[in-house]
Amino acid sequence: MSYSTYTTEAIVCGTYDRNTTDRSFLLFTRDGGMLYAQARGVRKEGSRQRSALQDFTRVRVSLIRGKSGWRVGSVEALLNYYALADERTARGSIVALTKLVRRFARGEEPMPSVYDFVEAALAMLARPTPDRPFLDAYIHMHFLAQLGYVALETLPASLRVADLALAPTLACPDHLARLSLQLESAISHSHL
Repeated sequence: MSYSTYTTEAIVCGTYDRNTTDRSFLLFTRDGGMLYAQARGVRKEGSRQRSALQDFTRVRVSLIRGKSGWRVGSVEALLNYYALADERTARGSIVALTKLVRRFARGEEPMPSVYDFVEAALAMLARPTPDRPFLDAYIHMHFLAQLGYVALETLPASLRVADLALAPTLACPDHLARLSLQLESAISHSHL
């Protein structure tokens, strides 16, 4: 019996140890949504996949669909956003966005636009920025809006467009307060 292999980009959103040398990975993939994949022997010292499959890393991965779920074939690390961040606050922003992705991105369905937004947002969060609380709230709001948890019509027109390059110019205390209120409401009313 032959199995199909799928190669896609993914962001490693979580790792779970299994048995002695095996590990499960929660991968947010561009072409397959959120899925779990198993890797055998990845915790061994000599494993080539060990360094590539770290949390917060964007990877190009070959996945094999078997009877018991997804298995990791080959993997190539492209960028670790956590290691890229110089500041403690930047690393905190990366962790917060990854936790939000883990919580709200569900199911094995293609989400290329959401994946592209998260990838661009992680790259932006890794850089130093003076208005980090506003940027965090802006990114979280637009991520939840793309998944259907937030109606952007309740926000001012300038905040409705998901343009990460424009986001730093929109930072002000009033906008931060409105985004924070909307986020709080959306997260508390979600079923997750």
